[in-house]
Amino acid sequence: MRLEPREAPSLLVTITYPALAILVVLVFAGFLVSLSGANPFSVFGLVVKGAAGSQFALFETLTRATPLIFTGLAAAVAFRAKLWNIGAEAQLYMGAVATVVFGTGLLPLPAPILIPILLIVAALAGALTLLGPTFLKVRFGVDEVVTTLLLNFIVILFVSLLLEGPLKDPMGMGWPQTKKVIVEAQLPKLIQGKRLHFGFLLALIAAVTVWIINTRTALGYEMKAVGFNPRAARFAGMKVDRVMLKTALLSGGLAGLAGLSEVAGLKGNLTLDLSPGFGYAGIVVAMLALLHPLGVVAAAIFVAGIFVGADAMSRSAQVPSYIAQVMVASALLAMVTAVMFTRYRLRWK
Repeated sequence: MRLEPREAPSLLVTITYPALAILVVLVFAGFLVSLSGANPFSVFGLVVKGAAGSQFALFETLTRATPLIFTGLAAAVAFRAKLWNIGAEAQLYMGAVATVVFGTGLLPLPAPILIPILLIVAALAGALTLLGPTFLKVRFGVDEVVTTLLLNFIVILFVSLLLEGPLKDPMGMGWPQTKKVIVEAQLPKLIQGKRLHFGFLLALIAAVTVWIINTRTALGYEMKAVGFNPRAARFAGMKVDRVMLKTALLSGGLAGLAGLSEVAGLKGNLTLDLSPGFGYAGIVVAMLALLHPLGVVAAAIFVAGIFVGADAMSRSAQVPSYIAQVMVASALLAMVTAVMFTRYRLRWK
């Protein structure tokens, strides 16, 4: 048995395998729901209703999708150049730290000046967090999967230290949390009375910007060339190490903006549970989108919808919400397998 590359996948093949992947995921999820004693069809209906069945549900889904778009873009940008950034969680938290450091009164500026400054410092904090592992990779050949993954735990401990020490809110009744960012540092709400904030529009702008970089700039072409074959790119005259460092700055900066959007747009302060794993979920989002920046938006909304819908489902049908996590993970595996079979044909010897 061997895999043989398809020269030009037909439209039928391109549509059939992803459709089969979705069907397999639905059957598998239905099986799990049945084991819990519920009706799969009614549960799926509750998930859809909980994610998009009302104006409130739809806005909650978009709110949850906002950090996922940023972290999904961070992963998509890095993976395009074969820079395996597993540390978006750490970059998110460093972006959040920069936001509370500069946004809690250190810079008493009006919102039109302060918010752009916070965007810059949050992106810079995330970018510098990834720059270190990338430098170790290009200079000494250190595996960035290990360094970025371990950096997640280091940064979480560092944030915990800050929350118990210099950044702890003296009025927080002893809770490990920072002070609230000042009003001028808060991202405005898109709709009065709803939690959806300006960070969602920033995420959409970031997706379009990354798409333009990928398709209209020399850096986008260089990242793609380095990702395909770094030796060939170097032979063609490209400075591969410099491209990798630029990619790291862009990827880490996007993840840092996820931290800003959560602090300045939603929570108001930094706590240790700011992110329920947005950095890791961003990898799933990027893979589901096949690393396409505009596809990341759709994939992030899809993943956010499943989680928001699963919460509603769990409350209504008494079905464990962890089934949603299984659905997302199985959707990723099924979609990756489907993509492989659209590009390769299975041959039996």
